[in-house]
Amino acid sequence: MIVPMKKVTLVGLDKFQEENLTKLRELGLIHLKKKDVQSDVLSRHLERRAALESAAGILRSFTPKKRREFLPPVLDDSVDIGSHVLDLSTKRKIAQEQIYADTREISRIEKWGDFDPAGFESLVEYGIGLSLYEIPKKAYADLKDQRVIVFGRDKLNVYCASESPLEGLTPFQLPDQSLTDFRGDISRQRKVIEDIEKQLSTLSFQISTIDQEIQELSGVIEFETAKAGMDQVEDCPAAMPVSCITGFVPAPELGRVKRAAADNGWALYAVDPADGETPPTLIKNNPVVRLIQPLFSFLGTVPGYREYDISPSYLLFFSIFVAMIFGDAAYGCIIFIVSIIAGLSVKRKTGRMPEAAKLFTWLGFCIIVWGGINGTWFSIPYESLPPFLQALVIPQFNSGVALEAFPGILKKLFKIPAEQPNNTAYWNIQFLCFSIAIIQLVYAHLKNIKKLLPSLVALAQLGWLVMMIGLYFLVLSMLLKVALPDFAVYFIGIGLGVYFIFAEQTGGNPFANVLRSFSNFLPTFLNAVGSFADIISYIRLFAVGLAGSAIAQSFNSMSAIGGLLSSGGAGASILEIVLKFAAAILILIFGHGLNLMMNALSVIVHGVRLNLLEYAGNHLSMEWSGYSYKPFAVKQKKNT
Repeated sequence: MIVPMKKVTLVGLDKFQEENLTKLRELGLIHLKKKDVQSDVLSRHLERRAALESAAGILRSFTPKKRREFLPPVLDDSVDIGSHVLDLSTKRKIAQEQIYADTREISRIEKWGDFDPAGFESLVEYGIGLSLYEIPKKAYADLKDQRVIVFGRDKLNVYCASESPLEGLTPFQLPDQSLTDFRGDISRQRKVIEDIEKQLSTLSFQISTIDQEIQELSGVIEFETAKAGMDQVEDCPAAMPVSCITGFVPAPELGRVKRAAADNGWALYAVDPADGETPPTLIKNNPVVRLIQPLFSFLGTVPGYREYDISPSYLLFFSIFVAMIFGDAAYGCIIFIVSIIAGLSVKRKTGRMPEAAKLFTWLGFCIIVWGGINGTWFSIPYESLPPFLQALVIPQFNSGVALEAFPGILKKLFKIPAEQPNNTAYWNIQFLCFSIAIIQLVYAHLKNIKKLLPSLVALAQLGWLVMMIGLYFLVLSMLLKVALPDFAVYFIGIGLGVYFIFAEQTGGNPFANVLRSFSNFLPTFLNAVGSFADIISYIRLFAVGLAGSAIAQSFNSMSAIGGLLSSGGAGASILEIVLKFAAAILILIFGHGLNLMMNALSVIVHGVRLNLLEYAGNHLSMEWSGYSYKPFAVKQKKNT
């Protein structure tokens, strides 16, 4: 549930400005309205924080892997750690750039061999001026009367010297020093880098200290930003200047703000946010619905203040999608057990089980349920499963049960095909995918209707809902050979007609509104086609689950462990049996591990997409344009 907000403005005397801000921060309820502010103090703090963040990032890359590698620091207490780290990093970068430059120069001159460039300068004192040339062999052959001294040759060039300039050729630029000197420089620079990296490693234990200073500095920056963002109230006596600050507070907490204003002598003005304003989003749900919050945090999605909180429906459908994509109860057991172990280990340290561990535990359970009812355990054939696992299976989702076993209450609505499909279990799962699609998308339009009532535009959403039901039967007819009922065509036509009539009924002449709606015929028609495609897109749940099962079966066949055990290893030595068995186990671990990772990726690509794009984006018109409610408050220090 998105908590309603109130826009509040607090007014106080300027002379108590810092005191008032301190009390406001201790109250910790008001999300201050963002402003672009500047001040010399704020700029210094921002620069300092940026420097500390850079220093902490540098030190993290030099943290020793083993605790015993930590060395005591060799710094005076007056040394600024952040500045010292940045200075060391700059010196390290300069040394690396020098090594790169020297290496390039070595590659340029090493073909000439090792020589001292100063020797050429000394020859000039004796009236001998030699210029070096790197001449392509063809150009060298064209030299006629030119006198040159050849130092060497390779497949492409001739390396020579000439006392007089060679026409049309550019002399080779002499290096600043000899090859030996360059290599000596590189060795010295590498030693400098090594020494710097050792110093950075010894300083890496200061990361927690730097992080603590960053946290404290962030609080100071927030305070200074609030101070700089206060507005002066006009038409006040010059002797008693007054300033104000504006922000948003959750409506249920407005009473606490009023009491604080009365206690501190603040003037308070509270109103509902205007239509054009964008308050922060605060979502409060029960512990069960909050299971989905780690996923929203990972995706960085926050609904706008006037959008929907789809956490409950997102959790429900996402759980179904994950279960169908993984599709294997054994994978669910792995996820379930690992999540519980990881969560409890964190709980022992922090006293609280992470929300992410709770989410993965729940998703693991859902995978177990779905895998159990379709009889998938590491893709082992149904016939090879123990009887107690076979008993969990719903036959329609596993074996070749005829479509006549389709639930009777549904057979009155859906005219199943007379010709049996090749695999009725697959047919049933595809039917389930499309049914999940229409349930979720119809639910989206019901939410739209509820939001738009009592406006006539709500009837347009009702028309679209009716059209979606007709499209659902059209999908079943085209892909599953279910006979298309007569009412489906009427639903599509009537639904679209109702939509065109009421889509623009926001006031004014109703007939002009209808004409305006029909002027958008092409975009509306394309949206209707898109809705048809949205229903079809849910088939991905079946396709991805089937692909994962096929991959698992392939690795099971590659391992050949079943054949090895059934033959008892006849004619093979014990060593051969052990090696084959070990190889089979490795293939199974690798194969199913790879399949697990691919399924996890499929959840992001497909499971998240169905919720964010088809459901929330296309049918709820959500843009996820919100930002989180973060009140001006005293930040709790993290345990280090």
